This record gives sequence, structure tokens and C-alpha cells, in this order.
Amino acid sequence: MAWKRTPAPPSVYRRQLSARFKELRADAGLTLTEVSAIVEVSQGSLSRIENGDRGTTPVLAKALLDCYGITDPAAREDVLDLVRADAAQRQPWWKKYSAVINTTRYGGYLTLESSASSLLTYETELIPGLLQTEEYARQVLTAMRFDLAVPQIEALVKVRMRRRELLAGENAVKLWAVIDEAAIRRLEGAPEVLQGQLEHLLEMAAHTNITVQLLPFSTGLHPGLDGPFVIMSFPEPNPDVVWVENGPHSVYFEDSPDVKLYSDVFDHLRARALGPPETTAHLHRLLREKRK
Repeated sequence: MAWKRTPAPPSVYRRQLSARFKELRADAGLTLTEVSAIVEVSQGSLSRIENGDRGTTPVLAKALLDCYGITDPAAREDVLDLVRADAAQRQPWWKKYSAVINTTRYGGYLTLESSASSLLTYETELIPGLLQTEEYARQVLTAMRFDLAVPQIEALVKVRMRRRELLAGENAVKLWAVIDEAAIRRLEGAPEVLQGQLEHLLEMAAHTNITVQLLPFSTGLHPGLDGPFVIMSFPEPNPDVVWVENGPHSVYFEDSPDVKLYSDVFDHLRARALGPPETTAHLHRLLREKRK
């Protein structure tokens, strides 16, 4: 299994761009060495562009298109659009919180999540971040990040609340969440927070782009015991990516066998979990108990 540790995986646009440049060079029958001599850019820099390890500029992109004999205006503009989109994503809305995000290696996840078209998430101990209330997020972050000061915690809460905008609007991301019962039980010591979180879960589960399933303790042992993960899908032709939280060193997988393994695990989990209607009924029952 190919573990990749990085706080900033390539954006969806850079992935498309790197694949496009590889294709164009192959079609032109040129080696990286030959292209390097023509455009007067080091072979190492060109290799990093093709591997998605770095972005490029419109000037260099035009030079490469000239080198590959691409004269069609529409084809050239498609590539330049990807260059601009990648550059824009390197200046995201969360940049103003970079001081605290960089210390938590959170930026890489946000980069991928912001361009995903669908998310499959499995959580064992927590409500998924996109479905958290503000007070729940504050208490979770305070408990987990005891090394951070209050202003830093509040900055992370703001980021988490802003992320929820992905679930609304015309291009809302599709979210399918399987949540272990432990995530609900973990809140029993904070009844007011639990009540607010249950109400919010029910509200969100009513949206057509959101599916919520509860995995009860009665399920027993299951394939998800290794821990939580998120499978992210992107517009074609970008491959799916799996993100796994691992303390300060989160990892992501993009090789097909690795992604398939996690996809199979998720299929097993949602098959064993309560169905969406049963989950809603269960959450309503818990909410009634808390309101007594």
C-alpha cells in the first residue's frame, strides 16, 4: 500500500494538468530532455510539473503548447484554464488561517475536499466534520488539540463551519456518512451539546445530497475496525483518493488497489449499518429521550 505523507496533495486541476502535459508530450514524440532544451527549463522542473508536484505559469504553459504543436485556440485555452484554476486553488479561502492550519497538517485535506464531487466518510469516534455543530466542533477541538491556545481553537472552529458550505448550493458535494454508535455515545456526558448535534444531524440527513447511516454496537466486529477514512471522488478523469487521519501525519492513497480496498470496506460498512430511514428513526428516538 503506497502511503503518501504530505500536507498539500495536488489539486484536482493540477492532476488534470499533469496528465494533459504527459499526453501532449507523448503525442509529440518528445522526451523530457528534448523538451527541456527547447523551452529552456530544467528537466527536473518539467518532471515535477508532469508528476503534479508543482504548478506552472501561463507563460511556461504556452511555451509547452508551442513545443507540442498545439495551435487550436480551444485546446490551448482548455490547458490555460487548468493552469489558472490550479493557481487560484493555491490561494484558498482558508489561507488567512494558515498559521494554525499548517501546524495541524489540515491544508492538504482541505485542498482535496474543496474540489471533490462526492465524499464517502466513515467515522468511529466523532461526528464527521461537515456535519458538526459549532459547539460540538469547539468541544472536540478543545479536547483533541490541548496544545493549542483558545484563539487557535476558535480559528479551527471557523474553518470547520465554513467547510459546511460545500453541502449547500447548486454544486453541493454529495456526502455519504457512516457513523459508529460510539460517536453518539461519546456525547452523553454533554447532553445539551448532544441534543443540538442530534437535531443538526436530522436536519442535514433530510437533504437530498446527504446520506447518514448509524453503525450500531450490535453489528459486532466489522471491516472498519482499523479506523476512520474518507473516500473522495472528483470530476473525470481524476482518480478517487482515500484520506486517512493519522495524528500529525495524515496520509492519502490514490493507487487503484488501495482505493478499491477502502471502497470495499465502505460497502461492507453501509451494508451492515442501519439504513437511512432506520437511522433517522433511531436519532429521533434518542432526541426524544434527551428532551425528557
